Amino acid sequence: MSKCLTQIELENKVKILWACETGSRAWGFPSTDSDYDVRIIYVHKTNWYLNLAEQKDSIELIFENNKLDITVWE
Repeated sequence: MSKCLTQIELENKVKILWACETGSRAWGFPSTDSDYDVRIIYVHKTNWYLNLAEQKDSIELIFENNKLDITVWE
């Protein structure tokens, strides 16, 4: 998992502040085909916030053959 988080930081030029597992696995009742759901909060570098152009403030990723579902919010 830490490799995925590092990859997200490097590829998107962000700093991850918090990450957690959620969904059926985290709640203790996964099905046989459950994926792993991860939610993340991050920040950009200062210049991103100073840009006047509209920019996307979330990232949605699927890793490892659709078994790792990651949603990331700024």
